[in-house]
Amino acid sequence: MELAFVALALLSAVLHAGWNAAVKARANVTHAMTAQMVLSGVIMLPLLFWTGLPAAASAPWIIASSVINMLTVTALLKAYALAGFGLVYPIARALTVVFVVPGAAIMFGETLSGTALAGVAGISAALALLAFGGRQGKGPPALAWVWIGLTGAWFAVNVLADAQGVRASGSAIAYGCCTSLLNGAAMLWRQRRAGIQVADIKREAPAMLPVAIAAIVSYLLILWLYARVPVAPAAALRDTSALFAVVLAVVWLKEPITRLQIAALVLAASSVPLLRLG
Repeated sequence: MELAFVALALLSAVLHAGWNAAVKARANVTHAMTAQMVLSGVIMLPLLFWTGLPAAASAPWIIASSVINMLTVTALLKAYALAGFGLVYPIARALTVVFVVPGAAIMFGETLSGTALAGVAGISAALALLAFGGRQGKGPPALAWVWIGLTGAWFAVNVLADAQGVRASGSAIAYGCCTSLLNGAAMLWRQRRAGIQVADIKREAPAMLPVAIAAIVSYLLILWLYARVPVAPAAALRDTSALFAVVLAVVWLKEPITRLQIAALVLAASSVPLLRLG
């Protein structure tokens, strides 16, 4: 993978970890997530007038991506309600890598070089260390692990759906605009039915505006990469967001860090060059 592609995937990872940490840091995570998704859709609307609609062949994947995204967000919010960001987010992303690699082989017939496979394996191992390193004391309740597992699984399915969709769309930006608009509308409808008031969303909007911009840039970057490079290594690099999340959890959210988490950071850093060489 070219160095520029690696750099863009890592930038997407940093932004993805950052906006998730910003949402988790809010007093009401559900209100913040809703505001972020609605704002993302609003921001993307003018871009759609510029790009035009994506190819019709991507329409089923846009719908599928939105449905899967709603399932992912639901599971993620349930997990956040039961456990800390520094545990939920890294483990969910670790599971994503585990599921995406075989999924990409089945859906896209991708075959990776030995070096690239070693890089993916190294990042997967680093993320697994995060899973163990994040367990403090007696750990979260069993139900938290169920929601974390479901989040990771839906993350992976969403990656594969988006990769298929963006390759059929003819334009990563147009595809990203449509999925963001649909996601924002679906989230607003769902949360309104759950009792959230428009005033609650407006209250979060000023703080969530830069968060929404970060989410958009992260998403468009990874969509652009999915259209050009093998999905598995791109997803593995993007899922190093879990490692950046550990740093954010420690520095920003004041969550503790363990030796295993430090080891995971070192292992992942040494694995990224293998994907570059592969």
